[in-house]
Amino acid sequence: MSAMSTQPNGAGPQGGAEPSQYLTFMLGGETFAIGILAIKEIIEYHDLTLVPMMPACVRGVINLRGAVVPVMDMQTRFGREASPITKRTCIVIVELEAADGGRQVVGVVVDGVNEVLEIAPSDIEPPPAFGAGLRSDFIAGVGKVRGRFVILLAVDQVLSLEGLEAARESAVDGASRPPAMLEAESRA
Repeated sequence: MSAMSTQPNGAGPQGGAEPSQYLTFMLGGETFAIGILAIKEIIEYHDLTLVPMMPACVRGVINLRGAVVPVMDMQTRFGREASPITKRTCIVIVELEAADGGRQVVGVVVDGVNEVLEIAPSDIEPPPAFGAGLRSDFIAGVGKVRGRFVILLAVDQVLSLEGLEAARESAVDGASRPPAMLEAESRA
């Protein structure tokens, strides 16, 4: 896979009249997109180092030029079965704004990268209220491209590591308490 570098920035639809560029990729037979300004590079999928006690959607970490980068499986993050690894599977390296104002780099496992598309703001609809199969806060909009729909991801929401920490803690708490205790707590 060839690497692609861009300037880091947001990933949602842009408010101006100029078309915005999006990297489109496949997940489970569906087309999704992330704003190109959030993409640092695309790398070939290779072995990951597993980290114990991580949420199911975090496949592990990679060494990216000396930096430890968590790698997330988008399919699992969307509540679906994990993506199978194929020859087209790759990792999209995304740079996000962290809660502390710094930058956070995260790898995203995708089934395959398609192309970079320019989508005019007039061709972007707001997120649907229902029926997309994803949490509405994960969707920045729906782009209309050549008679097809492309789901534009709100990358800061989808890849938020803070939200994953809460999910991991609840999973760990649930695993450490007997089922009878959990059932009693849910009735309280």
